[in-house]
Amino acid sequence: MKRIVATLAATCLFPAAALAQDPTLIATSDGGDTAWILTASALVLMMTLPGLGLFYGGLVRAKNVLSVLLQCGAIAALGSILWVVVGYTLAFGNVGSGWLGAGNAWMMIDLGTLRDGTAMPESSFALFQMTFAIITPALMVGAWVDRARFSWVLGFSALWSLIVYAPVAHWVWGGGWMAQRLGVLDFAGGIVVHTTAGVSALVVALLLGRRQGFPDKPLLPHAPVLTMIGASMLWVGWFGFNGGSALAATDDASTAILNTHVAASAAALVWLLVERITIGKPTSIGWATGAIAGLATVTPAAGFISPGAAILFGVLAAVVCYGAIQLVKQHLKIDDSLDVFAVHGVGGMLGSVLLGAFLDSKLGGTGYAEGMTMGSQIGGQAIAVGMVALWSAVASVIVALMVSLVFPMRVSRDEETEGLDITSHGERGWEMD
Repeated sequence: MKRIVATLAATCLFPAAALAQDPTLIATSDGGDTAWILTASALVLMMTLPGLGLFYGGLVRAKNVLSVLLQCGAIAALGSILWVVVGYTLAFGNVGSGWLGAGNAWMMIDLGTLRDGTAMPESSFALFQMTFAIITPALMVGAWVDRARFSWVLGFSALWSLIVYAPVAHWVWGGGWMAQRLGVLDFAGGIVVHTTAGVSALVVALLLGRRQGFPDKPLLPHAPVLTMIGASMLWVGWFGFNGGSALAATDDASTAILNTHVAASAAALVWLLVERITIGKPTSIGWATGAIAGLATVTPAAGFISPGAAILFGVLAAVVCYGAIQLVKQHLKIDDSLDVFAVHGVGGMLGSVLLGAFLDSKLGGTGYAEGMTMGSQIGGQAIAVGMVALWSAVASVIVALMVSLVFPMRVSRDEETEGLDITSHGERGWEMD
């Protein structure tokens, strides 16, 4: 980091001297790659602020819309600070045991000139990965809307980010044991993001209990238009999420974006068809939910498969995730309020396992690494999904209960009835007077 700062300063004051003093940086960094990653970082941040907030905010009742937006915003701010202080080094510090990154990047003091395996400054890579660390805990907001206490939300999200997200990121992306021993692949977060958040969301929903009125009383979205806008922003931002994960402005990035788009398109259309068959009418909420399911499912495979396979991923995402919602809510009566597990968790796990088959070059994939076969890849992916799901569930129970010793998990019955906007924050999302 010091080297980068010194080089930038020298470039501004003494351009010729800067070229002479740091030829390695000039020779090996790629301005196009760096510019793309900075752009992708902005797109992924837009997914949380405001995309996810609007998507979730429209799905809750009017008396809780502001609380959802505020939770997403506060988690983003808190996650950013934690990432700089300790999260990045836990996830992407030097590889030692393979379980956690070393402390070399504590407070991001000792960042390399270039991130290993890329042609960009490590600071750019750290920024991009920060946006993933922000959106992952924010995804879980959808499981506890209407009833979780704000102080508990922040405490849980902070510890969860360090105990669940950062270690799993190291295992899969940071050179940790899953990548080394199992050959696990996860292009942009099917395991690291969606499996961790989805499984943890289901656990928290069970711990919190059901909302008042669930499942007997319809708890309808108050503003589908906000959900449509939020979903559309998530869709566009996902281009940075998946395309940026190529870590270069190359064909891998454009392929990932193309696959992302067609998977979401296929899933949205199939979801509308399923709704037409099952409930008689296609809905805007269905379109939005289907698109997100397709995006989550293709994420682990976006840069590894063909566009034709991505369409199939989208079709399967719609059918499987729709069925998962019916199972969780209608049959198991679990109040995962905004279907975080059924859409993100199930979608991410589905895509992660399917990747093992569609990586085959005969099916248009990029092919298997040396020593890997379709069977070993599918097996490695499935083992990783299972172990990450188990780790996420157990750790989430422990973290949730630990934080509840200081901050109660749930608001009072009266507060829930009146709405969190007023009782927790003293504001209303909408003033109609």
